[in-house]
Amino acid sequence: MTKRQVRTAILVVTAILPVALLISALIATIIIKGPASVSTTGPYVLFIAAGCALALGIRHGSASRRSLTTGLLRSGGQTLPAIPMLLCIAMISTTWMLCGVVPAIICYGLEILNPSHFLPVSCIVCAVVSILTGSSWSTIATIGVAFMSIGSVLGFSPGWVAGAIISGAYFGDKLSPLSDTTVLASSCCGVDLFRHIRYLLITSLPAFGIALAVFGIANIGWSAEQSAQTSEIIQGLHARFNISAATLAIPAITLLLIAFRVPTLATLLCGAVMGTAGIFIFQPEIAAEVTAQGTIPTTAASTASLLWGGATPHTGNAILDELVATRGITGMLPTIFLVICAMLFGAAMIGTGFLGTITRSLTRRLNKRLPAVAATVGSGLFLNACTSDQYLSIIIGGNMYRNLYRRLGMESRLLSRTLEDSVSVTSVIIPWNSCGVTQSMVLGIPALTFIPYCVFNYVSPIMSLLVAWSGFKIKEAAGSIYNSAGRRMAS
Repeated sequence: MTKRQVRTAILVVTAILPVALLISALIATIIIKGPASVSTTGPYVLFIAAGCALALGIRHGSASRRSLTTGLLRSGGQTLPAIPMLLCIAMISTTWMLCGVVPAIICYGLEILNPSHFLPVSCIVCAVVSILTGSSWSTIATIGVAFMSIGSVLGFSPGWVAGAIISGAYFGDKLSPLSDTTVLASSCCGVDLFRHIRYLLITSLPAFGIALAVFGIANIGWSAEQSAQTSEIIQGLHARFNISAATLAIPAITLLLIAFRVPTLATLLCGAVMGTAGIFIFQPEIAAEVTAQGTIPTTAASTASLLWGGATPHTGNAILDELVATRGITGMLPTIFLVICAMLFGAAMIGTGFLGTITRSLTRRLNKRLPAVAATVGSGLFLNACTSDQYLSIIIGGNMYRNLYRRLGMESRLLSRTLEDSVSVTSVIIPWNSCGVTQSMVLGIPALTFIPYCVFNYVSPIMSLLVAWSGFKIKEAAGSIYNSAGRRMAS
């Protein structure tokens, strides 16, 4: 090896060290303390890994004040906007429970839904809502939370229910022209939006079909004996809440705002405000407990305290008490801390140039279609782990591989589709990614509890590789040095 090759190899190894430290420390944490410990220990592991990247960057001379500032701005610009949305989601989950929205959906769902098809129906409903709204986060935070509660009452495993919800929501998000990640993936690769969506169908429909089949098979194990407590839960909810179809106007208006493409933060804030007002309109007894006295100052202070710390309407049934318990904003604070630490790790990897070093080493020797697509898929997972943000991962991935795909004679829509298959849908299966920690908090279970059951999110990148291997519907683009099989074309 030449001196230059040795220096390059040392640089690549140095760049990988912070990632290796992060992954090994998280694995050790899971083995020692269990999957639930990731949410509490993860922020400190990310912070230490960021410090390691910074120290190595300074030692290597690749970290300057300017580069670190650029890394922080790029990472923070994509991650920090999620924090106010997380706060709004926390307020929605609290107020929608106490105003009777979620209890009403639970009651109607238990009375209408056929338990023998619960998992696939949950997946399909979340997919439809996500297509119409263009937001997997909003779908999971509204319809998904209700399905989690219904599934809990019916005796389904929380992991299976969450996996069905997330699979449906992310399938719909991918295929919706209202989705920000879909628009971002198509635009950063220079592909028409609807052309991009039509091309996504080739990999997404088979992946979704496999997911539905898996959830249907898993549903077979459900026993009718598990519904023995269903009537008791329904009676308990009716006894504690004023169950009324009028409460469903709140989620209906929220979904309407999303459909009309009102900004996500404004929509979630409106949902929280309507939920707060709904407590006083639909649940006067609970409102009286919250405020204790009728004066306006006390009411305002008590409402603020409710939004901050949540409340648990006692029903006399331990299972039902756990079902309707709320944690308010305080329950979201650990998630926000994890998002901030993930942002710092992404900023350190970008600012030190380590992320660029690793990605360049991955693309240098690629000259065939399947290896190029496989590298894009692998990079998508890697970027989701390093940047902890799907938006930043899509942008970086598009910039990394645009010239490579052009050089190999592959269409830009192949790159945009592969980015969606490997970044958008896998972000939620990275426990410390902003998507993974958010859905863990929203659904109320550790990320590692639902990650094994997100069938669609696993099958999508595999399907992308299979289609690339087969060459189905993959055309060569003009103006390249190589054709899609990697052979140099005559000039």
